[in-house]
Amino acid sequence: MMLGVIGGSGFYSFFGSDARSVSLDTPYGAPSAAITVGKVGAHEVAFLPRHGLNHTYSPHTVPYRANMWALRALGVRRIFGPCAVGSLTPELGPGAMVVPDQLVDRTSGRAATYFDNGGIHVGFADPYCPELRATATGLPGVVDGGTMVVIEGPRFSTRAESRWYASAGFTLINMTGYPESVLARELEMCYAAIALVTDLDAGIESGTGVTAVDVFAEFEKNLVPFKQLVLEALDNTPSERTCTHCLPHAGVTLPIDLP
Repeated sequence: MMLGVIGGSGFYSFFGSDARSVSLDTPYGAPSAAITVGKVGAHEVAFLPRHGLNHTYSPHTVPYRANMWALRALGVRRIFGPCAVGSLTPELGPGAMVVPDQLVDRTSGRAATYFDNGGIHVGFADPYCPELRATATGLPGVVDGGTMVVIEGPRFSTRAESRWYASAGFTLINMTGYPESVLARELEMCYAAIALVTDLDAGIESGTGVTAVDVFAEFEKNLVPFKQLVLEALDNTPSERTCTHCLPHAGVTLPIDLP
């Protein structure tokens, strides 16, 4: 089965000109961009830029349901979600690479399910696939674990909000990690986020606060080692999927057919 990578801010391409491009439509509209498919070691890998090729979509307008549906329809069952994050603790400075193990949703108004009827409820106590996480957390320099709070955006947090999140014990802050992760679970796809810290959030560091220019500049500075980390995680992924953690529909009759 094909592996998937969904690239975040500044992560708009993954393969060279030898990759094939696949354009798909879904019941939820078109995905953010055409999907490119190439090889990483023994794996066939599908890459989709979350925000589009030219950062067309803001965090709250990304077509999350279309993106995840298209990847599954293509044959993807395991996905890495690289993303840019702010840090809510001084111990994780810019350039740190973190594989979170928990998530807190603070978004609002996003379409976060494929099941508007039928009484379908998925377990989400542990939002990330343990087997996919293990392929990345064993790599050198990777921080294992952390709670990522996902805010609505597109604005950055106030200092008071930032301090509030930090006081709750959250370590990372992001705008796109939800509903992407729960949609993967609903489609019975393994999913793990890989986060690159681009800044200390407004309540953690004094000064003018977070700016988009600084975030993109820090991401660009670390893009090469970050892509290398994703490549190594892909290469570490077993050829056979054995995870049962991300199969929540066992014994359940769904109101829709999954692609």
